Amino acid sequence: MTANLRDPTQDMLATLLERVAREDGGALRELYDAVASKLFGLALRILNKPEWAEEVLQDSFINIWRHARDYRRDLSAPMTWMSTIVRNRALDHLRRIDVEETEWSDALDELVASDAPNPEALTQVSDAARLLAGCLQQLEPAQRQAVALAYLRDQSHSEIAAMLTVPLGTVKSWIRRGLARLKSCLGGA
Repeated sequence: MTANLRDPTQDMLATLLERVAREDGGALRELYDAVASKLFGLALRILNKPEWAEEVLQDSFINIWRHARDYRRDLSAPMTWMSTIVRNRALDHLRRIDVEETEWSDALDELVASDAPNPEALTQVSDAARLLAGCLQQLEPAQRQAVALAYLRDQSHSEIAAMLTVPLGTVKSWIRRGLARLKSCLGGA
């Protein structure tokens, strides 16, 4: 296979993006029909909640509509360009919401539902959750996000590095320092 062969799907998507840049609403619909399921899957992998992924997908297509004229065929494939928009919107969404509180309350709900602890145990868990939430808030935002993705979302360091587009060593440092600060905040437990 020669390097000059072009992928007809990529050519079709690039042509649709060029039409969208000329404010062709029909082209946007065709583009949506062609790629929405793949882009939704990407958003869902990052956010883990279908309703958030749907919101991010909608925001992403608004961005695609607004910035289609910035797409350059010679710089990236259409799916790469659109995937970058979705990934960035999903990460922005994660930054806007209080992921740690949401994830912690979900975990606490599961704990309460499965073990049916007595009120004293619930109070201790609630106090521990408040303490942990307070300690998490004391971390730098990047550390907090890396720790939350690693321990609340069970993502590997390399997955986090790819998601946040930072070097692997940076992610490892953020997590190591974040955990050290959490340990100190929680009283060295």
